[in-house]
Amino acid sequence: MRRRGIVSFTSPTRKCSSLRPRRRVKMPRGMKRISHRCFGVAALLALVVIATCGAGRVVIPFTIDPATIAVPRDARSLSNHEAAVRGLTAILVRELGLPMPATFTLYVYGGRQPFEHGLVHDAQVAPSRAAELSEFAVGIGKRRQLLLNDDGAQPRGREWLRLIAHELAHVSQIEMAQGEGRAEQWLAEGMAEWVAFTSLERLGLDTLANRRGLATAGIRNHAALVAAKLDLETLGNPRGFTVRHLKEGSLPTYQLAFLMADYLIERDGFPRVVDYFKSFERRQDRHSNFRDIFGQSLDQFEREVLAHLKTVVR
Repeated sequence: MRRRGIVSFTSPTRKCSSLRPRRRVKMPRGMKRISHRCFGVAALLALVVIATCGAGRVVIPFTIDPATIAVPRDARSLSNHEAAVRGLTAILVRELGLPMPATFTLYVYGGRQPFEHGLVHDAQVAPSRAAELSEFAVGIGKRRQLLLNDDGAQPRGREWLRLIAHELAHVSQIEMAQGEGRAEQWLAEGMAEWVAFTSLERLGLDTLANRRGLATAGIRNHAALVAAKLDLETLGNPRGFTVRHLKEGSLPTYQLAFLMADYLIERDGFPRVVDYFKSFERRQDRHSNFRDIFGQSLDQFEREVLAHLKTVVR
């Protein structure tokens, strides 16, 4: 899939229905009862959700137990949204040590218009902002919510799994910070890409080294490098990040964010980045939190990482 912008927002969770795999559900008139022995619990759940929530919108609630959730051996079992979200969540929790909410809800919409409608009514996004987001976003992570636009054109392969893992990383970040839009947006997006690529590597579908190489080639002529000015102050807030990736190109902007986050993770370790997001639960000061966790100001880091990027793209 060609990358489209991914943005995260915060609002209360709103569920369409409460689903339990073994609960008997009265089917709508004209629809015969179908045994889960024939179609499996996941298929029956999907049928129930569609029947209760309306065409073009599927709602699946998740309950996560970090002690028992099973890490998938490979990607073969991750063939539908429910299995993919559960399997990738297991990788984030069990192998990367990322905290996830005990419960969260997945919303899947069948096209741009249902997606825009869901942003307004399920995610409480302002109508004008929802219209803008639905033009370019295919996934949005919110507080204890994951919203996906799946119009059927997206193959259920590597990039589909990357998108889901990326958005699950945002759900984790928001849970750690106890709110959205608090941390540096370039670091939130870059870390989400790092988590997604690492998840693909664990599934045997890709490698971090490969994505690092692709990103390095992709930013060689990026406007920020040519101008020798990354402008992390703008990239650090959600609106500024959106404006930059719409102006300078979504793919290279996300590649730039990934390489900056990757450099920080290589330098200080992934647990330190996790601590950074957790620091916003105590104090909502992006400059002070960055300095306290990473030992330098954002301006100092910008100069350091710019010098690093200039070296690797030669």
